[in-house]
Amino acid sequence: MNQHCNAKVIIDPLAIASSCELSELFQHFAHQPWAMLLDSANSQHIDARFDIMVAAPIATITTHQQLSTVWQQDEPAYSSTANPLTLLEDLQAELFADCSASEELYPELPFLVGALGYFAYDLGRHFEALTELHKPEYDSPDMAVGLYSWSIIKDRHSGQFYYCRLENKADFAAQYFEKLALKTKTATTFSLSSSWRANVSEELYHKKLQQIDEYLRAGDCYQINFSQCFSAQYQGDEWQAYIALRQANQAPFSAFINLPNSRILSISPERFLSLKNGQVQSKPIKGTRPRFSDPQRDQQAIDELLNSEKDRAENLMIVDLLRNDLSKHCKAHTVQVPALFNIESFAAVHHLVSTVTGELDGHSSAYSLFQGAFPGGSITGAPKIRAMQIIDELEPHKRNIYCGSIGYFGIRKDMDSSICIRTLLCEKQNIYCWAGGGIVLDSVASEEYQESLDKVAKILPLLSQLA
Repeated sequence: MNQHCNAKVIIDPLAIASSCELSELFQHFAHQPWAMLLDSANSQHIDARFDIMVAAPIATITTHQQLSTVWQQDEPAYSSTANPLTLLEDLQAELFADCSASEELYPELPFLVGALGYFAYDLGRHFEALTELHKPEYDSPDMAVGLYSWSIIKDRHSGQFYYCRLENKADFAAQYFEKLALKTKTATTFSLSSSWRANVSEELYHKKLQQIDEYLRAGDCYQINFSQCFSAQYQGDEWQAYIALRQANQAPFSAFINLPNSRILSISPERFLSLKNGQVQSKPIKGTRPRFSDPQRDQQAIDELLNSEKDRAENLMIVDLLRNDLSKHCKAHTVQVPALFNIESFAAVHHLVSTVTGELDGHSSAYSLFQGAFPGGSITGAPKIRAMQIIDELEPHKRNIYCGSIGYFGIRKDMDSSICIRTLLCEKQNIYCWAGGGIVLDSVASEEYQESLDKVAKILPLLSQLA
């Protein structure tokens, strides 16, 4: 029987100083399994308004290949081969049936309570017919989502913290969080115990791009996203690695996820899909130039990116792909491109970013919208399915969390999610970090290889220096 029916969501402001970061509060929960932080990392980016933390879920769903396992409090766990997103949508509907949150009370706040977690790139095999070419390589699931009856949210515009919870599920008192914000947690350390190793040598990278060029010339695809994976051994506290990464990169879609057998550290700059009040938005990134300390050289890099026919064409291909993906679940004639080829600058690189919007139709949900566009076109290529088949053939290992999504589905029928680029997986004392880019007919292999290194310039060296 659903114990959460007819429950109201209570939203209480917390008496925490606006100068406090939500990460300072979350550090007291960071080592708990299923503690998760969606973090704007003190970014000044337009999309960096809210930070969200959760812990102690009332239910979880994990998916490994074709089998999903559902756990609920006071219920025996069960497994299913059904569509993982359908399982999640149904479980959320069951646990939060008739839950209500006043639309007039803090209407700008995201999430409140609901489903939050990650959706690995390989989850896409549940939605598309793709041949399995690689054996399972990681303990980390293809999907890991918790159902949470409370959250702490910081509105960075006002500096106000909010404690959101179901009225009949108040396990934590507001005063508890306020006291925690004043405490300092004992510092721990993180360090690599080996050098970084790439799964593709520079020579092999060039050969792979030659194979991609042949596919492009044969007409299989217009664009194929190809990536390499860097790995190293480590010891110590993954949370400390995340803190260093968030400070150095200040990416608006950063996240830290603690699972029983793995940790996810994401400093992504890219939004996949958001939904609020029926309005859909996606912001694909395609086109990159490195940052420079010299302002004149940095501006030259921006100008080069803005005027690059190759990068603009590459970006436009993905915009068209996303327009098609969104049109499946948006009202006719509402899919628009209000911003094309904008420059967004981050710690390590400049990116060419476009914005695609639409209005959700009356027959679709946040889940069907998400599934219809997953994985994001900016990290597959076009056409998407053929590009994914070629990616499987040419990349030597599975992507797991890389190029998947981290995000939430809230009870106000809102949703937001990232594209998991600049994202690391930690498990069994091994840390994995990927980088790649979209390959088109006029791509130059040496430039594409260097671009992949530019994208991790504020990640790999930084972690190598920690001790």
